[in-house]
Parts: sequence; C-alpha cells; structure tokens
Amino acid sequence: MNKYFPIAMILFVASSFTSFAQKNVKQTPEKPKLIVGIVVDQMRFDYLYRYYDKYSKGGFKRLMQEGYNCKNNHYSYVPTYTGPGHASIYTGSVPAINGIAGNDWYDRDSKKSMYCAEDTTVSTVGSTSKAGLMSPRNLLVTTITDQLRLATNFGSRVIGISQKDRGSILPAGHTANASYWFDSASGNWITSTYYMKELPSWVKTVNDKRPADQYLKQPWTPLLPLSDYTESTSDNQPYERSLPGEEAPVFPHKIANYEVLRTSPGGNTITKDFAIDALKNEQLGKGKFTDFLAVSFSSTDYVGHSFGPNSIEAEDTYIRLDRDIEQLLTYLDSYLGKDNVLVFLTADHGVANIAAFNQSVNIPAGMQDDRKIGKALDTHLKEKLGEGKWIEYAINDQIYFNNDLLASKGVKYETVFELTKAFIMQLEGVANVVDLHNLSANLVPDYQLGKIKNGMNVKRSGDVYVMKKPNWMSGSSMMGTTHGSIYTNDTHVPLLWYGWKIQPKYTTQRTEIVDISATLAALLDIQEPNGCVGLPIQGMVKE
Repeated sequence: MNKYFPIAMILFVASSFTSFAQKNVKQTPEKPKLIVGIVVDQMRFDYLYRYYDKYSKGGFKRLMQEGYNCKNNHYSYVPTYTGPGHASIYTGSVPAINGIAGNDWYDRDSKKSMYCAEDTTVSTVGSTSKAGLMSPRNLLVTTITDQLRLATNFGSRVIGISQKDRGSILPAGHTANASYWFDSASGNWITSTYYMKELPSWVKTVNDKRPADQYLKQPWTPLLPLSDYTESTSDNQPYERSLPGEEAPVFPHKIANYEVLRTSPGGNTITKDFAIDALKNEQLGKGKFTDFLAVSFSSTDYVGHSFGPNSIEAEDTYIRLDRDIEQLLTYLDSYLGKDNVLVFLTADHGVANIAAFNQSVNIPAGMQDDRKIGKALDTHLKEKLGEGKWIEYAINDQIYFNNDLLASKGVKYETVFELTKAFIMQLEGVANVVDLHNLSANLVPDYQLGKIKNGMNVKRSGDVYVMKKPNWMSGSSMMGTTHGSIYTNDTHVPLLWYGWKIQPKYTTQRTEIVDISATLAALLDIQEPNGCVGLPIQGMVKE
C-alpha cells in the first residue's frame, strides 16, 4: 500500500490544482453580454487599406488585427442606398422581401413618394420639428434585434443611434427600447412617440449641454498637414462641391449650422459620444440578457457625396473616425471587457468615384438624371401613343408607368415597354433596359440578374430598371458623387468581427451582407429574422 501512496498523492494534488485553476481562469461567457453593431455610411472596402498607415493602433487596425476580416463581402441587390443597406444588414433579407426598396420609392396607391422611415401617425419627441415623424412601420420583416428581444421575452434591451433617422430606426427594429437620431433644426437628439412619450432624463441632460455647438464655433481644419494626405488628390478640385456658405471646397471649412455639421467629422464624434452616453446611462450589457447597441456613423456619407472618395476631406474624415472607433472600443474594454462584447463593423453601401475625376484620368464615366429621363420618355410616348401622362414617376433607376392610363386607352404593357426600351437605349451611359415584369426575358448576366431580382419589391418598385454603364451614376450634376449602382464600387464593403469568441483571421471567401443576421442568430442560438436569406459565416469563432 505504501508504494502506491506517493502516486496517489501526486494525482490528488494535480487534480486539486486543475480544479483550482479551472475555477480561477477567466472563462469566455456562453453568450456575449453586449453586441455592438457599427455601420459606417458609404464605406467602401478599400478604405480599410487605403488609409491603413494613418490609422491608430486601437481603431480599424485593432478590429482587423484582432478580429475576423471578411475581405470579399458584398451586397446582393440593387439599388444600393442607405435605407436598404441598413435594412439588409439587420434583417438578413433583401428589398424584394423586406420592402425597403430605396431611401424613397413611389407609392402607387397614394400617388406620391414614400420615405423609408416615414410615419405621419407619430409625433416628434425632443424637438418641435417634424424630423421625428418616423418609425419602422414600412419595414415588412423582423430584424435580428427584434429576434433577440423575442427570444428573451423582451429582457434584452435594444437601442439604435445615428445622425440619420433611417440609420437608427431600421437597425433597431420594430420592438426596440429606443431609437435616437439627430435633429438639424434644434441640434438635439430626438425620437418619436412610436418609442416613448418623453425623452429619458439622461438624453435631456445631453441635449441641455449642447454637444454639437462646439463644432459650430470652430472651422473644420485637417488633422494632418495637407502635404501628408498622399492618398488623395490636392485640395480644391473643380468637381468637389462647396459646403453651404463657402466660395470654394477648400480647408478650412466653416460649419455654419447643424445641417452642415453632418458634412464634417464632428457629426461622427457627437454620435460616438452619444453612444457612450447610452451605454453608461442605460447600463447596456449589465443585465441578465444580451443587449444590443446599433450605431451608424453618417458623416462619411455626407462628406463622400460632396467631396468624393479621392478628396482630402474624405481621408481626413476616416482618419478622425478611426480615432472615434478607438475611443468607443477603449470604453467598451473598461466597461465590460473585450470577451464580453461582440462587435461587428460594416457599411450600408459603397460609392463611385466622382464622374469628372474618372474622366480626368481617362476612365469612362458620366451622369444621367432619372427625372430627366422620365420627362423625356413621357414626351416621347405622347408622340407615339397620344396625350396623357404615361410616366407616373422615375426614381432609383426605375420607371413607373401610368397603369391606369394604359388600361383606359387599351394600350398593352408590352407596347409601352418596347417603346421605352428603344428610346432609353439611345441615351449615353445606358447599358440595358430591364423589364421588371418579365426578368427571364432580359439579356442580363445571371450574376446581375440575381441582384435585380433581389432588389425589386413587387408592390414598391417600378416597371422598368435602367441599368447604367459602369461608372455612370444617377444625378444631374458633375460635382460630387453618389452610389446606388449594381457594380462592385457600390456593393463591396467591409465586414469585421471582433471580441467575444472571435479569432484573429481573415477570409477571401465570398460573404454577403445578409449573412450578418444569420451569423448573429446562430451565435446567439435564436431564431433568425423571418425574412432572412443569409447563411452563418463559418470559421470565425474559437471552438
């Protein structure tokens, strides 16, 4: 017996040490305490690397180096705009299913344009302006944030924050605790009676401090010497759009009012500060269930539209946003710890180079205005078919026929479509004219045809889709730029995962925006949104 005693003692000590170690080693929780979804409005994928050397260690670089980088991440539909983008991220679906067919679309029943977050049945909370007449009622499906609330019997808390109403409302979903957006009329963070009758005291306190005012008192100057912005063209290009009140699009930029603040890095900074205020005051992540904070940074979009992706203004905005993200991540470290927070970062769409810039370097490009096309087409149809308003509306590269007029005059749809196609195909910059009622008959590559099918909602989209050539965009001015096309400059966006159980790796396998909600549902062991068509992304979680 004595000869086995030392062995038994060794095994006992080893077992005790293992038990002690297991009790004292910090374990990653089965579910994150908090999810933070970050959407950077108009962020093309290449911005991660284009400005990489100027980013801090704790912002984009931290997400890329310590997280999972989906390098080949795309939107699977057209049109690529802010409303559809945020809806697709958080529903895992596409406009054909979720109903967000554009930022705006034509409503045939009311015979007027419909805004994606418009709701005249509610009132503004936090301001006397009409900027709060908004809700998610136009969204036809559930979001991943809705599913989280449902799965926990509404124990999880969900808050959406963005300068843009649609950038806050659509991510937060139908059942959110709160959604806040910035009101240019008052300089306040506001909401609507869809969510609450009165702002929480902490939001009132933030508004009373007037955080946006500090950016009205000083001009927007570049963070670095102008000569250091080597990834951009020189300041004062003729195709850049000046801010209101300016004579030229050059630094320093005067921030004349709250609306102009949106087109400056300060808009992102007040969004970051408000997000941290929400974390502190709502104690997100400190309860029994997983909470969700959806944050969308909008100034990148406003700046991109005015100055373009090759401008010093765009580069400066991303360098400053990198610092904002660093501060948010640093706060999350001290607030909950990296292992308790799951972060993802993506974008609602990309952007095209300014057409005039492309032309200056011999790349074919141009602009074609939807409304001008619609008016010219209407005149043409009158000559061919007789008097009447044959075209009801033109938006999102789509044409809406006056179906009542067709019926009353006994004109077949096919006749109007053929006349329309023949007329529009003569226009410069048009690649194809697609019949949305008979997609199988169109000579369109399957890859593009799938995007068109996914983007067209039967009740909200038009009759005809006008596909522009690459680098041709919808608009009436050669100054500034836009997005919304079927091409990769608008569909290829970042997707970074970071924090809870995420391993530092990357993939070049194709992923799609609709996969985000599917992945979150799988990680949380909850039902995916009811319109979800995405698949969980494999290989990014530590086993």
